[in-house]
Amino acid sequence: MTRDPHPNSRPALRRDLCAAGAAAVLVTAAVLVGRHIEHAHHTLRVDWPPLLGSWGPHVGPGTPAAVLLAAATVAYGPALAARLSWRALLATAWGASTAWILSLALIDGWQQGVAGRLTTHHEYLQVIARFADIPGALRDFTHHILLDSPGNWPAHVAGHPPAATLTFVLLDRVGLRGGGWAGVWCVTVGATACVAVLVAVRALAGERLARRAAPFLVLAPAAVWMGVSADAYFAAVAAWAVALLALAVTGRWAGWAAVSGLLFGLTCYLSYGLTLFALIGAAVLWLGRRHVRERPVLLVLLLAGLAVVPTAFTLAGFDWWEAYRLLVTRYYQGAGGVRPYGYWVWANLACTVLITGLATAAGLRGGAVALIRARDGVRLALLVAAALLALLAADLSGMSKAETERIWLPFAMWLLPSCAFLTRPRAWLAAQAVLALLLNHLLRTGW
Repeated sequence: MTRDPHPNSRPALRRDLCAAGAAAVLVTAAVLVGRHIEHAHHTLRVDWPPLLGSWGPHVGPGTPAAVLLAAATVAYGPALAARLSWRALLATAWGASTAWILSLALIDGWQQGVAGRLTTHHEYLQVIARFADIPGALRDFTHHILLDSPGNWPAHVAGHPPAATLTFVLLDRVGLRGGGWAGVWCVTVGATACVAVLVAVRALAGERLARRAAPFLVLAPAAVWMGVSADAYFAAVAAWAVALLALAVTGRWAGWAAVSGLLFGLTCYLSYGLTLFALIGAAVLWLGRRHVRERPVLLVLLLAGLAVVPTAFTLAGFDWWEAYRLLVTRYYQGAGGVRPYGYWVWANLACTVLITGLATAAGLRGGAVALIRARDGVRLALLVAAALLALLAADLSGMSKAETERIWLPFAMWLLPSCAFLTRPRAWLAAQAVLALLLNHLLRTGW
């Protein structure tokens, strides 16, 4: 009779399964209650609550690649993450993440899955011609936010500061025109978010935990919405802001603090809600407080970098605070004024389960244990807890009712490293892959 080589893993696995089961119950409740509310009152404004999507089983050209990539990552991902050199691991993670996002997008075909995503009437590419005079467009930006304003902006343009739209305007100016190039930009840049998270986790919590988290960051169900969404690009910018700050406060080059501040400033001008990344930045400063005390110039450099983007946009005539005030009004002029807060305040969390997977729900349990008992991994648990706190703040604000499977991608990336606390990684990875494949093949997502 052989003994279990990991006798303590069985109780932990049972508790992890209970956490995953509770998350599955939350999703089931959100589906059932949501379908009832939508059928009875038509106030959710989504076809397949809690997700913005519709039922439509299908396969496509990306199906074989997605299945093969998922199987390969489950079979070899944990071993490769443990054995590759650090630089090779980062390059492999970026390549695999890019392939995973793109293959899932191509399940819907090139036009519908990639090239057409950012050209719909809600999206940024609809207004490229209106930015022929960029300074003039910035000065005039707030005059077109409200629904009853002349020439009101499409939903996504009005719902974000102008740096989001300017990104696609500048791509157009350098010759990368159309939805295809815009989609490829979001996929390739968005895929670097997993690399940034790995860099931060290694700097703050150690290489062992970063390596354990790597396959889960690659094979995240969030990839369904990262391809193709501008929020994937936002997630990468925010992630690199945190990662470079982590490098700066753990004894690397002090100049990273200035670059981090620059990216934090840009993040706030890509999405109003991502100002909540200040909570994650604060957690990084706390974890690196010894180096910050020894080198207070880090804070000076961080603040100097942080001031650059807001100063530039303010001097160009864009008023961030006025734009946000008008956006709140616009939000309640549209679906946000109809969607019931009482449902979405908890159904949004069900969306989070779907983009991060049941493995992350189990990993968060492990992180909570590490945090409470001050066990190995407490530094990673603190970082994840800060991301969870930021997400909950966004939820309670009432400015994220539905579509959070896309809007909360930047926060979701920082919950995924909690999977480093899991035992039996291959089984959990398989669950993540199956969830992503089912979502992408059974639903037609859209925004």
